[in-house]
Amino acid sequence: VQLQACGGGLVQTGGSLRLSCAAAGINFGINTMNWYRQAPGKQRELVAQITSNRTTNYADSVKGRFTVSRDNVRRRLYLQMSDMKPEDTAVYYCNLRLNRDFWGQGTLVTVSS
Repeated sequence: VQLQACGGGLVQTGGSLRLSCAAAGINFGINTMNWYRQAPGKQRELVAQITSNRTTNYADSVKGRFTVSRDNVRRRLYLQMSDMKPEDTAVYYCNLRLNRDFWGQGTLVTVSS
């Protein structure tokens, strides 16, 4: 299993970014996929989740601002982030949970105030 996230960068408060995660080595379409983030000095937390039938779940802190989506043909997971806040600053990881957790390498998102 390989997961590779990209799309992070520096954005101002109120701005937007779109993260992408490319998956290989799995039957992508049948699996629930997750986005996590880890801010400096904090534990990694679940940000958004999308199931195989496209049911989505979000952390309370990002509801209404972030949108998770997937393209099963291209085997890609996306996270559209809008109205961003400094507290969104973190390394973002795509995740697949099977018999164990599989993680992408992470992509840094920095929101300046």
